[in-house]
Amino acid sequence: MTAKTMEELVSLCKRRGFIFQSNDIYGGMKGLYDYGPMGVELKNNLKQSWWKSMIYERDDIEGLDASILTSPEVLKHSGHEDTFTDPLVDCKSCKSRWRADQLEDNTCPNCKSTDLTEPRPFNLMFKTAIGPVDDGTAFAYLRPETAQQIFTNFKNVIDSTNKSLPFGIAQIGKAFRNEITPRNFIFRVREFEQMELEFFVDPGTDDDWHKYWVDSRYNWWIDQGIKKENIELYTVEKKELSHYSKATVDIMYKFPHGNEELEGIANRTDFDLGSHTKNQEEFDISAKVMNNKKSTTKLAIHKLEEKKWIIPFVIEPSAGVDRGVLALLNEAYFEDEKNSRVVLSLKPHLSPIKAAVIPLKRNNEELVNTAKKIKNDLQKLGLGRVILENSGNIGKSYRRHDEVGTPLCITVDFESLEDQTVTVRDRDTMEQQRISMNELNNYYSKYFY
Repeated sequence: MTAKTMEELVSLCKRRGFIFQSNDIYGGMKGLYDYGPMGVELKNNLKQSWWKSMIYERDDIEGLDASILTSPEVLKHSGHEDTFTDPLVDCKSCKSRWRADQLEDNTCPNCKSTDLTEPRPFNLMFKTAIGPVDDGTAFAYLRPETAQQIFTNFKNVIDSTNKSLPFGIAQIGKAFRNEITPRNFIFRVREFEQMELEFFVDPGTDDDWHKYWVDSRYNWWIDQGIKKENIELYTVEKKELSHYSKATVDIMYKFPHGNEELEGIANRTDFDLGSHTKNQEEFDISAKVMNNKKSTTKLAIHKLEEKKWIIPFVIEPSAGVDRGVLALLNEAYFEDEKNSRVVLSLKPHLSPIKAAVIPLKRNNEELVNTAKKIKNDLQKLGLGRVILENSGNIGKSYRRHDEVGTPLCITVDFESLEDQTVTVRDRDTMEQQRISMNELNNYYSKYFY
């Protein structure tokens, strides 16, 4: 069972410390959110799971962490300065602003007026001054995507790792878009995080690799706990493709506000590497790229057996971390009416807290010290955050940890002091069993593998 409404998720997120409105003591800033104690753990666990699947479990992908500030030349030659715009209209009646392509019947969603201005282009990229004087001549953009710094580092990675095709470069990082109308909680925001892979392949093999990565990414989301009935694959129509894309398949998820994109897998062909590559006679690239006077580097692979240089094609799986968090929260949300509780049935590897150790009496020194020792021993196993829950109320502690998705609650009671056993409670089934303290570390480790 998923959440019925977005309001349920927003309420849970604030109540239990997942996500807060940014700068809320000053009224908040639209399109900006802060991740609280539980949210930052969930977010980090999602990123860690992605990184593990991309980098640690494969031998053909390398990692990168590139700068956020981006040279205007990079975004000029990538096409972003010319194409990264939305059509903006103003409502003359209520003075609100909207994206023209998202209006129904050219009507203002706020006041229902049709008295709107003509659409005009609105640049989505944030610009910031560089240096001590803001005179408009020295500036950079906050990157609108993480991809371009991967492309500009292509040769650096090749030279330092000796990779050969096919291979990939993966990155997780912040991106910024000056959205006209941020909406639907953390689904569409102005500051967000991306998990992005650029996978470089031989031209002619790109269609097969595109299918491979569509299947791989679909299955990965299933492994994170997304139910098959809540996601589907959508092949983007040719007229809707981005300027760099030959083909794109979106993984669509049933969010509380509707069926929208969770991740896109695009075939970017050789557009990006070609756009950043110096004019060379042996390159068959477009006239626009031939006029590129700024880049002095071949972003290409030398094929020794064929005695020629080629510009690889690129397959790009790109997922939003924030959208992933929202999907996982929605998917895991469960109202257990029989037991009067709300549960986040997150996969254990994603849960913000892996286990809570609870002494039966908060003021009993012997119980608390025993619980502290158990907590510290489990924490040393390195499987995630373990906390000491010393509230003194077992029932309320169970309910709180059900809501934040903690898979295991371990209770230390007076019987524990006598026979060295503890009660382990499972979040989903609510079943309890007594386990010897000597066997607890082994039980805990096996639970997460």
